[in-house]
Amino acid sequence: MVFEIRHSSNHAATRRQAANHPSISRKISRLTLETRTKKMNTEEFLEARKKLGKTQKQLAELLGVSIKAVHSYEQGWRAIPSHIERQMFFLLTRIRDEEKKPKPCWVVKKCPPSRRNRCPAWEFQAGKLCWFINGTICECQVKKSWKDKMSICRQCEVLSSLL
Repeated sequence: MVFEIRHSSNHAATRRQAANHPSISRKISRLTLETRTKKMNTEEFLEARKKLGKTQKQLAELLGVSIKAVHSYEQGWRAIPSHIERQMFFLLTRIRDEEKKPKPCWVVKKCPPSRRNRCPAWEFQAGKLCWFINGTICECQVKKSWKDKMSICRQCEVLSSLL
C-alpha cells in the first residue's frame, strides 16, 4: 500500500486520511512536527548525544529527564522541548577544541555601540553565549520567543562556530 504525503497547509486532513494506518499516522505526525518548527529534530538530537559521547542514561542524568524521554526524543515520539534544545547546545559548546577561541558576537556581527549598549549579551559580557540569552538584539530586533530566536541563531556564524 502506497501513501502520498503532500505538503499542504492542511496537515489535519492528511492525518485523517492516514488515521486507519497507525504507522503512517506516526510518520506524518513526526513530519508535521518537524516541518512546523525550527527546533532540534531527532537526527540532530542523536548526533549531539554521540558528539557528547554519552549513553542515553548519562544524557538523561545531565538533562534532568528520564531515560524514556531521551529515547522518545531520539525516536521522534516526543518533540524536543526548547529547554532541552538549549541545554544540548550549551553542552556541545563546552566540548569544542580549546584552540578555537571564538570572538564575541558583537565583534563578529560588527554591532555599532548604539545597538551593543542595549543588548544583554554585551551587558553581561556573554558574546559567546548570545544564542543562549533571550532578549539579544539580533538582526536589529529582539525576538519574542525561543523558536524565533533559534531560527536566526541556527544560521548565525557565532553559534555554528561553537558547534
